Amino acid sequence: MTADVERDLNTIEGFLDESSDLDRLVKSPAFSAEEQVAALSALLDKAGIKSLAANFVKLAAQNRRLFVLPGMIAAYKMLLAEKRGEVTAEVTSAAPMSDAHASALKDALSASSGKNVNITAKVDPALIGGLVVKLGSRMVDTSLRTKLNSLKFAMKEVG
Repeated sequence: MTADVERDLNTIEGFLDESSDLDRLVKSPAFSAEEQVAALSALLDKAGIKSLAANFVKLAAQNRRLFVLPGMIAAYKMLLAEKRGEVTAEVTSAAPMSDAHASALKDALSASSGKNVNITAKVDPALIGGLVVKLGSRMVDTSLRTKLNSLKFAMKEVG
């Protein structure tokens, strides 16, 4: 049952990420609870989501708490990962990582942390190159932007 709920919540999270209209429906107080429930019920039925996750989303809508749905999904995923002994690393790179690089990074982070590491990849072209890796309370910034800023600061101190 946990796998069904996780899969369905991931699907709902994907819908929220992909659709600005759905995001507006979820976050806007302009829509009544009845409108939100009706719209989400239609979406969930069309997507084939009829599990506990569907009931949870509808209950959040009925109680006017739909605006915190993304946070509730994230909290559920964190609890589930903790139960499985997993941690999530947020990795930001200047360009999208290849599957081989992501796999190698995942293996290295798993070896250093002693836990199974999942990677959430983000792209920020402003980094110019390198990576910024956040794993729990630790952060390693090997980006070219940071190195250039450090060099610029050092040059100001000298001159």
